[in-house]
Amino acid sequence: MLEGDHLVAVYLERCGLPETLIVVDERTRDPRIAPLIARMAPRDVIEVGRPLFAEIAVAPADVGVLAVIPTPLPSNVAPARFHLLLDDVQDPGNVGTMLRTAAAAGIDQVLLSKACAFAWSPKVLRAAQGAHFLTTIVEDVDLPQWAGAFRAKGGHVAATTLHNARSLYQCEFEAPWAIAIGNEGAGLSPALLAACDIRITIPMPGGTESLNAAAAAAVVLFELVRRRVSR
Repeated sequence: MLEGDHLVAVYLERCGLPETLIVVDERTRDPRIAPLIARMAPRDVIEVGRPLFAEIAVAPADVGVLAVIPTPLPSNVAPARFHLLLDDVQDPGNVGTMLRTAAAAGIDQVLLSKACAFAWSPKVLRAAQGAHFLTTIVEDVDLPQWAGAFRAKGGHVAATTLHNARSLYQCEFEAPWAIAIGNEGAGLSPALLAACDIRITIPMPGGTESLNAAAAAAVVLFELVRRRVSR
């Protein structure tokens, strides 16, 4: 379910019509929702009262609209130039935030290990704010195996870690590349760490032991964006 006019609008723009649109009956003339209704066939729009909408939706009934869609599956999962690997990141908010950051940074593919939070859950969708439709998302990936195959074809896989790593700002590597981010408790799995050919860390002169996983992903990805646009 896509909850809220922003998510529904992005889906309509990027993917087409949802299967069903469910709207709070008193919001059908809302200037943000009425254009969404206008694009749908009348038979695919269901108007409900606020109490019933509140039972259906995860978000507050104030969002006013939700769309029912089939879970999108990527049509092309061949390696691209820029990738983000999420290794057992279980917090939905972190996953959604990293998807949003990846889309903004121009990442071609985000690959999630089997133990990651479900990429299409309501909390992830809300945190990502439409990023699901701006990048390719592949779930249930054996990341160590993928990393080995990617490197065999000339790619570089950079592990974000605190151990035996070089500063992000002193490490150079060419595309195609993948950045691996682990969960905040355990970091990257030993198998994925061993499959990476580069280890990078973010200097933290303030003395903090580590960053939130989503914050670390943003720092690394946009440092690489800076390098790309400055060349």
